[in-house]
Amino acid sequence: MNGLRIDALVQSERLGRQVKAIDNIAARVLVFLLAALALNPMSILVAQAGEPALPKLKTETQGAFERYLKLAEARNEGELKRGTGLLWIDGLPGEQRAESYAALKRGEVKMQKLEILDGDKPIACPGGMIHHWTGVAFIPAAKLKDVLGVLEDYDRHSVYYAPDVERSKIESREGDHFRVFLRFRRHKVITVVLDTEHEVRYFHDAPGKAHSRSSAVRIAEVENAGKSEEREKTPGDDDGFMWRMETWWRMEERDGGVYVQSEVASLTRDIPTGLGWMIKPFVTDIPKETLTFTLEATRKAVQGHRLGVALERGFGARGKESRCKTRRESGLPAQRSHVFPASFPGALHISLLRHDLRGAKD
Repeated sequence: MNGLRIDALVQSERLGRQVKAIDNIAARVLVFLLAALALNPMSILVAQAGEPALPKLKTETQGAFERYLKLAEARNEGELKRGTGLLWIDGLPGEQRAESYAALKRGEVKMQKLEILDGDKPIACPGGMIHHWTGVAFIPAAKLKDVLGVLEDYDRHSVYYAPDVERSKIESREGDHFRVFLRFRRHKVITVVLDTEHEVRYFHDAPGKAHSRSSAVRIAEVENAGKSEEREKTPGDDDGFMWRMETWWRMEERDGGVYVQSEVASLTRDIPTGLGWMIKPFVTDIPKETLTFTLEATRKAVQGHRLGVALERGFGARGKESRCKTRRESGLPAQRSHVFPASFPGALHISLLRHDLRGAKD
């Protein structure tokens, strides 16, 4: 065993020298993990003895998250009943609030880390980590119906939210109640693919105001995604990248556009003892980055949707007649004109429009 210890120290010194030459933070994390394993050969021996390296989702972990969700939902319901100050930035002091609204008008996304307390004390989550973030964005010139048109168009979420959403499908719908399938792909050091199913309900609170709640009822990690040997791992008996997820959306039309706020609470496995100081800050960036991307992608999708509708209207009766005349004069077939579905992204509308105009010139 002493020989193993000496070899481990030598390996650690070599790895330490290599770390200095590495600029990428993700690579540093991997190198430090290897160093930790080299310094602890007993952990390797235990793993070889057959003890599982990763914990399963335990009953007490689920219970802690359920308690957290109950308190978070109570807070959400209270704020929605109040009917005013619906955005998290509304709770800021006057000067900070004004600056935050100005930042939103400039196109920024304002993020805030949240933590629900139980009697002024944090909720312990043994074996797991609770990640809770909220963010808000402003979509100028948009209407509430435009935002709902994108959010409820789950069949096209794999377009709107690519590459984070790889597949999407509405499995069933009854009015404002949806059951949807989403395949998430997230890459940071490694690639993680998750097949998820969600129950989503939308609520129309008042003219220009709406909210929704989405509960992930099934999350399965996908092994060898996209390959012939692709398979789902048993939910809760996996690597623990995502065990639970709850999402709340709020939408408010005012100030010449729509404010869109999304709040997400998720549950993952905990960080191994002794490595939290190094890995935890890195891991906790992922929920923030994902939510920021979601809000930015929502804004782009809504703007693209509006642009597509505007272009489609531009190709109305007069525009279509004029275009057909130009085509007849140039010897081109009139049927090359395009009528676009309202759900097409704006970039595709522009691409087809440019193609159309080039054809007319030819």
